[in-house]
Amino acid sequence: MSRLAPVRRSLLILLVCAFVVVLAGCGGETTRAEPQTVEGTIPTEPEAAGDPAAGKQVFESAGCASCHTLDDAGAKGTVGPNLDDAKPPKELVVDRVTNGKGVMPSFSGQLSPEQIANVAAYVVQATGG
Repeated sequence: MSRLAPVRRSLLILLVCAFVVVLAGCGGETTRAEPQTVEGTIPTEPEAAGDPAAGKQVFESAGCASCHTLDDAGAKGTVGPNLDDAKPPKELVVDRVTNGKGVMPSFSGQLSPEQIANVAAYVVQATGG
């Protein structure tokens, strides 16, 4: 008996086992994943319109004036963007006040969604954004 006989036998057993495993996977029904198309939009909570007068009070009490320039509020901050020049849309103001960005902190833990909507309405009204 040659020295390679045990190696050949082990290799043959391994190949037979692999073949059995492959055949076992071939039986039964074949299924395919089908993509599903969703039409329309995902419903979201209606965005509050916001009260600009209440928003002016939030702007003043939350310390927005310490970082932002906004003529209507008499604010001359230079850390954040000049809101009179930027004229941000409401969605951007809501996002930045809620989530923050860069040096702008998130106010979601300090202001309610209604207060955030109010300050956004105020900034848009004051800047024509």
